[in-house]
Amino acid sequence: MHTLADVLLIIAGIAAVAVVLDAAVRTFVVPRGTVVLFTVVVFRTTRRIFAVFAPARRGYEARDRVMAMYAPIALLALPLVSLLVVYGAFTCIFFGIEQRGWRSALMTSGSSLLTLGFERPPDLPSAFAAFAEAAIGLAVLALLISYLPTIYNSFSKREVAVTDLGIRAGTPPTPREMLVRAHQTGFLYEMDRFWENWMTWFTEVQETHTSYGSLAFFRSPNPNRSWVTAAGAVLDSAAIRLAVLDIPWTPAAPLCIRSGYLALREVAGFFGFDYDDSPAPDDPISVSRDEFDELYEKLAEKGVPLRADRDKAWRDFAGWRVNYDRVLLTLASYVMAPYAPWVSDRSPVQPLAHYGWGKRRIEITRRAQR
Repeated sequence: MHTLADVLLIIAGIAAVAVVLDAAVRTFVVPRGTVVLFTVVVFRTTRRIFAVFAPARRGYEARDRVMAMYAPIALLALPLVSLLVVYGAFTCIFFGIEQRGWRSALMTSGSSLLTLGFERPPDLPSAFAAFAEAAIGLAVLALLISYLPTIYNSFSKREVAVTDLGIRAGTPPTPREMLVRAHQTGFLYEMDRFWENWMTWFTEVQETHTSYGSLAFFRSPNPNRSWVTAAGAVLDSAAIRLAVLDIPWTPAAPLCIRSGYLALREVAGFFGFDYDDSPAPDDPISVSRDEFDELYEKLAEKGVPLRADRDKAWRDFAGWRVNYDRVLLTLASYVMAPYAPWVSDRSPVQPLAHYGWGKRRIEITRRAQR
């Protein structure tokens, strides 16, 4: 005779299994950026564990070595935790159905999940439950195995462009280095193809990093490179090209900036960060006028063709930068990007709000980059 407690255990087990299946489908199958609470809990718990071994007081190199393992291990932890939840859920289900005690329920659930078959269910309902558990366990593992190549293919495509940027803009990449090298190699007037390639790169990052959120935390093979600092260098270079350089206007650079800030906003929104989707051109930015003037003078020293009206050039640059300034710096802090001028060497002027469980406001703070 089944009691109310047995029925409640069966219902709780079915609900837990439904949560795991929903998380697996929405994380690995649904082709859109959806925030799944189960996945968020696993990744944030794993990050807190890694944070213990990578405190802010340690140097960047030591922290980078630790955090390089975060995304792969968190990704592998997801199916492991899923299987543990399924194991516990079906233990409750078998306990409620068979009524033979917790030891028997644990043995039957483990035998079914791992498809060992050493524990035979005593009746038809238990047999159906065993079949379901075995199928769910295999399905969770199959999803991870089938989507690992997709994730690593996206990572590889992202890093090819980041590595190529090191040739053009140095490591860490800077807009000054990029534009000076372009001028010295005669490439300055032929950069449209470069902006178009990065426009495609931003579009791919927007799609992949919101479909597979773990990709944002996969670190570059070179500890001094990052997809975030690369994005910042490209966007700043495009903004300087439009605002400062005295060369013919073409539409490729502004389109690159638009694709860039839309991509960064989508990624920031996926992780729950609030942002202004329509900032005013005169809103404050994290780059100071003195830093801009220093860059202007260094470009002039190298013979790069510049506009004479420096005040207008500053206003134009700030008008472009304001579109991506805060989201860029927030993402750099969130993924613990390596040092790069105008990106990870500063905190947001007005930190973005992160809305976690219960709409709790979390601020992005300055991190030591030594």
